[in-house]
Parts: sequence; C-alpha cells; structure tokens
Amino acid sequence: MSGWGRPAGEPGAGWAVVDVETSGFHPDRARVLSLAVLALDADGRVERSVVSLLDPGVDPGPTHVHGLTAAMLDGQPQFGEIVGEVADLLHGRTLVAHNVAFDYGFLTAEAELADSALPVDSVMCTLELARRLDLGVPNLRLETLSAHLGFRQARPHDAFDDALVLSQVLAPLLRRAAETDVWLPIRPVSRQRWPNGRVTHGELRPLKMLAARMPCAYQNPGRYVPGGPLVQGMRVALSAECTRTHDELLERMLHAGLAYSDSVDPHTSLVVCNADRPLQGKGYLAAELGVPVLSDAAFLAGIDDVLTGVGIEEFTDTSPRGEQFALF
Repeated sequence: MSGWGRPAGEPGAGWAVVDVETSGFHPDRARVLSLAVLALDADGRVERSVVSLLDPGVDPGPTHVHGLTAAMLDGQPQFGEIVGEVADLLHGRTLVAHNVAFDYGFLTAEAELADSALPVDSVMCTLELARRLDLGVPNLRLETLSAHLGFRQARPHDAFDDALVLSQVLAPLLRRAAETDVWLPIRPVSRQRWPNGRVTHGELRPLKMLAARMPCAYQNPGRYVPGGPLVQGMRVALSAECTRTHDELLERMLHAGLAYSDSVDPHTSLVVCNADRPLQGKGYLAAELGVPVLSDAAFLAGIDDVLTGVGIEEFTDTSPRGEQFALF
C-alpha cells in the first residue's frame, strides 16, 4: 500500500476542517490573519472548534479581500498563544481544506515560527475531491459548490464562515464519492525533528512529481497483454485523454503496486488513454511504439485484481508507513 488515497467507504479517524485568511499568497513572505479549525464528529457536525483573529505583526495586505484591518488585528493573540489548542484539535484527524496545500502550508509555517509542531499525518483537498466527482458546476469555488449543494455562504473570505460552509459541503461530497466509487484524495504528510529539536513540516508537492521518483517494490513484468490481468511492477503512463483525474489514477496504481512512468518508452507496460487515435502526446507515442492502451474505466476495473509481482528486495518497504514520508 502506498498510503495515498482511500476508498470513500472506508472509515477514517475523523476530519478537521480548516480555513485561514492571510496577508499574502506565500507562507515564507506572509502571515495568517485569522483561522478557523472545526473538528467534526462521525455525522459531520461540528464537535469542537478553534476560531480566532491573529496579530501577525505585519501589514495585513489585501484588506479589500479579507476585510481585516491593522486596527482590527492589533492586540489579538499571536499564533504561538493558541497553537496548543490547534494541535490538540488536529490530533488524530485528517486536515481538510479547499485547496489544502495553501492552508496547510500557512498553518505549518506559523507553527514553525512558534517553535511548535502540528500533529498532522494526513490531509485531504476538497477542491480535488470535487474535481473528481464531475458535479456539473461552472467552477469549483466554495461559494459555487455550496450553492449547488443547497447551502448558503454568507461571508466569503471569512475564515469561520468558509470553514463552516466547507464542513456542510463535506458530507454530500463524501456520500457522492462512495456512491460513484471515487477515491478520497487523502495524502500523507511528513514532519522531521532535527538534532537541535526544531521540527519542520514537508511541503505538499504535486503527486505526479513524487510518484515519478518513487521506486517500485516489484520488477517490471513487461507489457500488458490485452484482455489479461494487470501485474504488480507494470510501468503505467497516463495520457491527457482521461476522464478520471490523474491524481486519482495515480493513487489507485500506487496502492496496487504498479509503477508510474512519466514518459512512454519501449519499457512502458501500458498507457491509460481514452482516445482511439490521438494525434499527439502519450497516446500517440504508445501507438508508435506498440505499447498497449487501456481506457481509464477498463484500467480501474482491473486494478482491484492485480496479480502479485516479483519483489525487488532493496526497494521493499517494511516500515508501517514507508520511509519516503520521513514521519516521526
């Protein structure tokens, strides 16, 4: 198992819905101005919460967006004063946010500035989840999703209102994922304790970038035989012509013990492509090199019955979570 993604029907440890408003777009140059962290119970109701304005000690930036002025933030607590409450609420839960890389990046940057660590082992992005569900909406903004699902967003760009609306939207998204056999885009995250005691949190990098560098624990058995089974160790490339998102396909293949190939060459086992005769890209290269092609529907139909491959001892991961995540 890769630790990436999870079937929607499998029980989890719980959710912590998060939203932050910030003075800019990059955690290394901006600060958190307000935050809301909502812990949900098994039925999706808010069980506990931490909601606060913060004194960032810097100019609040685009006040016309978030509505927070320097005068409003002056005298508010600093993040270090509430980080214990935030960590206690996050403990044992999956952090959920709409564009989770943004909120997670700012939260962990603030924790490091406060010489603290957040006990976050996994995150889930509802933007990616909504993208997988093909909801038929014009865009995937939270305001659009909430209106589509019958919820009203009163104050966009308010941390508490955004988090509350997202907590309401989450339940129907999870139900639809379970009904349509869509995997939840849950990702493991890393944190490392250095010899001086300082803790740093790993950056959320694109899954494709990480998957391309992950060694496979199984030998490549060669090319896929049309009509036959998938075999662990097969090298699989993804074309642009797919209906399911690449991240979901990557999660499923890594979970099954298949290897991701960022390019198509004579050693590629198969290419996932929904087009019959693509004129460019990986589907075209597959036809030129004689590499078999499967639609994403056919690929997913066979991925639960992958045959056991031949292991490569030096790449076999015997740790509970996998050394590549550098968790402590």
